[in-house]
Amino acid sequence: MTENAQQQPTAPITELPTQYAPAEVEGKLYERWVERGYFAADAKSEKPAYTIVIPPPNVTGSLHLGHAFQHTLMDALTRRKRMQGYESLWLPGMDHAGIATQNKVEQQLAEEGKSRHDLGREEFVERVWQWKEEYGGRILGQMRRLGDGVDWSRERFTMDEGLSKAVQTIFKRLYDDELIYRAERIINWCPRCLTAISDIEVDYQDDDGELVSIKYGEGEDTLVVATTRAETMLGDTAVAVHPDDERYAHLVGKQIKLPLTNRTIPVVADTHVDPEFGTGAVKVTPAHDPNDFAIGQRHGLESMTVMDERGVITVHGPFQGLDRFEARSTIVNALREQGRIVAEKRPYVHSVGHCSRCKTTVEPRLSMQWWVKVEPLAQAAGDAVRDGRVKIHPQDMSKRYFDWVDNMHDWCISRQLWWGHRIPVWYGPEGQVVCVGPDDETPTGEGWTQDEDVLDTWFSSGLWPFSTLGWPEQTPDLEKFYKTDVLLTGHDIIFFWVARMMMFGLYAMDGEVPFHTIALTGLVRDEFGKKMSKSNPNAVDPLDWMDRYGSDAVRFTLAKGANPGADVPIGEDWVQASRNFTNKIWNATRFALMNGATVEGELPPVERLSATDRWILSRLNKTVAEIDAFYDDYQFAKLSESLYHFAWDEVFDWYVELSKTTFFAGGEQAKVSGRVLGEVLDVMLRVLHPVVPFVTETLWTTLTGGETLVTADWPKDSGFRDDAAEKEIELVQQVVTEVRRFRKDQGLKDGQKVPARLTLDGTALAAHEAAIRQLLRLQPEEDGFSATATLPVAGATVALDLSGTIDVAAERKRLAKDLAAAEKEKAQAEAKLANEAFLAKAPDNVVDKIKTRLTKAEEDITRIQSQLNGLPQA
Repeated sequence: MTENAQQQPTAPITELPTQYAPAEVEGKLYERWVERGYFAADAKSEKPAYTIVIPPPNVTGSLHLGHAFQHTLMDALTRRKRMQGYESLWLPGMDHAGIATQNKVEQQLAEEGKSRHDLGREEFVERVWQWKEEYGGRILGQMRRLGDGVDWSRERFTMDEGLSKAVQTIFKRLYDDELIYRAERIINWCPRCLTAISDIEVDYQDDDGELVSIKYGEGEDTLVVATTRAETMLGDTAVAVHPDDERYAHLVGKQIKLPLTNRTIPVVADTHVDPEFGTGAVKVTPAHDPNDFAIGQRHGLESMTVMDERGVITVHGPFQGLDRFEARSTIVNALREQGRIVAEKRPYVHSVGHCSRCKTTVEPRLSMQWWVKVEPLAQAAGDAVRDGRVKIHPQDMSKRYFDWVDNMHDWCISRQLWWGHRIPVWYGPEGQVVCVGPDDETPTGEGWTQDEDVLDTWFSSGLWPFSTLGWPEQTPDLEKFYKTDVLLTGHDIIFFWVARMMMFGLYAMDGEVPFHTIALTGLVRDEFGKKMSKSNPNAVDPLDWMDRYGSDAVRFTLAKGANPGADVPIGEDWVQASRNFTNKIWNATRFALMNGATVEGELPPVERLSATDRWILSRLNKTVAEIDAFYDDYQFAKLSESLYHFAWDEVFDWYVELSKTTFFAGGEQAKVSGRVLGEVLDVMLRVLHPVVPFVTETLWTTLTGGETLVTADWPKDSGFRDDAAEKEIELVQQVVTEVRRFRKDQGLKDGQKVPARLTLDGTALAAHEAAIRQLLRLQPEEDGFSATATLPVAGATVALDLSGTIDVAAERKRLAKDLAAAEKEKAQAEAKLANEAFLAKAPDNVVDKIKTRLTKAEEDITRIQSQLNGLPQA
């Protein structure tokens, strides 16, 4: 069926402990994997490459459930491919996380009573590097706890020397191709972080505010505008109305008085204005609103900045020096005193942007910044998905991708920070502007200064799939491992990261896509579907669960919930259930080893195999084929369910139990079944390994004497099928399941033995009588045997002597209730199938389901009636 790994065995473990203790196994096992270089990838290898780059976690971060979730899936993919014979590279690293990291160090300085300005730029940056070395990268050690099979020899950091060279190189190329430019435009400004942030770093939420309607102008030349940001009126340079709005036609082109100021402003006609909304007139503040900026550009309006970088008013004496929110209420009061407030609505719920990092209300602000011209880059990123070079999985997530890349605005890439890749542009004393590449000489001489800003963190992480492999140098790693195979990441960063990598990869790598598949996951949520947050009591540290239940249990729980693109609910009860599963694997394998399970020698020929042996080998190969199909379709939840049910239900609960009589009897057939069981365990542990690597490694090396599962061969479907054996064992399962249910209904204890007569002659069940009796605790009939219950099932009859143990009246009542339910189900199904209107509209799969329900109901009716007939009269 499969070939054992051709490896030098380590000293075999002759006996497994009675209980599995993850804490005693996982750490030592992981270090052995790393020391022996199992995860290292060789660029010189002739094996086909399989590459995944890890979404680089922030250097400020620690392992949370979202990381553990995605890392589990990426690890499963790379482990399987490595076992399939690929040169499998999973490349780790971290992101310098500009704003987040700078904030950490500034908080540290604040505790010392200092600011970054007290240190100066050079000393502050050195301080951040010291912080990174001391506190950064905790997550890397936590990744080891989880079992991440990454190539640690290739660990990268977005500000290491090689990646810095890549950043400078692509900036220079984009600049030379006129795809990077500097311009004054409206940006999102965080008054706390004191930097520009991109559109996708703004979180919008409904806030309680106020909507005030203000009368502008004097006498007959008046109109009313409404605003939620009254403080910005100090920077108004026009009022706009729609060109076709007859109410204001007499005012267009006139100057009207701006309240609270000594200025007059024009009334302009612009099609952007919706005449049906509000009064049909809008105030225009070009320096503090993106739509107003566009109107200002069209009409040549002045842009007046009225707030500084901290949101403090900088103009008009009475309000100068006030914070923006304090100024808002002060200005409204002043307008009210002048009789300028026409209407007030409070509270007025409206959508307000907040900085995604510090939650401060974002301020639109006119600012000189660096921009990427995204139109040609975004077009290429969209085309790569449209023409099939890159596939998005699940496919219905493609719409979100296209919605973004097809409507992308130019990207503001400059940040007013000190920690990050400094923009490689120098300004000369006479207005010169020079962009410097990594191999260019930096301008020297009096008056030359470098741009003070740094690049957006997503600029450097957008290069990650190729910069980590040595680009811009044509390295062996780049040649071997680019393009990468799959990007597995959360659907929440399609805009932040995925689209950026697509744009830069296609641009830098001569049209070669950075990955052929984008596999999008959902977000991890608590067991009630709520978002996990540190501010909520539902946040979970996965390390706590690993300490209590083992890393395998956490991994299996996460994989079992991973439906493509869907959010993943998780609760501690589910982790406990997965711990029970790892314990079941341990205990059942230990039992098998104690009862002759072996991988020595060839599998016996089919003619020497029992129906039970043939059944489990047939199911084994079907399961391997099923698991392969699920992996190729990124169906982690389905493959985990398949693994779970095959291991627990079919191998442990059925095959091992059905084979116990054979093992206990000993002899030649016991040896045959021992070899079959060894084969099944060998394959089962291999296919389980990518998801639960620690327990499977320990058991497999004990079973086979092999060195490691990490590099063992992935099982292949041998093609062996035995449908007849599968049907035969299904009959056995029907008998055992039905009689067990009957026993439970009668309140019999699991171990309670009951005399029984089995009529199996002429059926496929005859060869399994000993196993059936063993599983059901059925004693042979003796003198005086009296059948008090007769159960016809699967073409056989099981007569039980339950004298003194069965309540016949209660059993009849229960069966009558079940019969009524089955008859109702049958009637409903027949009614639907007789409804021609329904059949004309219903999809084929719906009709098929109803036909299946009808067949099942008819079978249940026959079974229950037979059971009623088998009961003695009450």
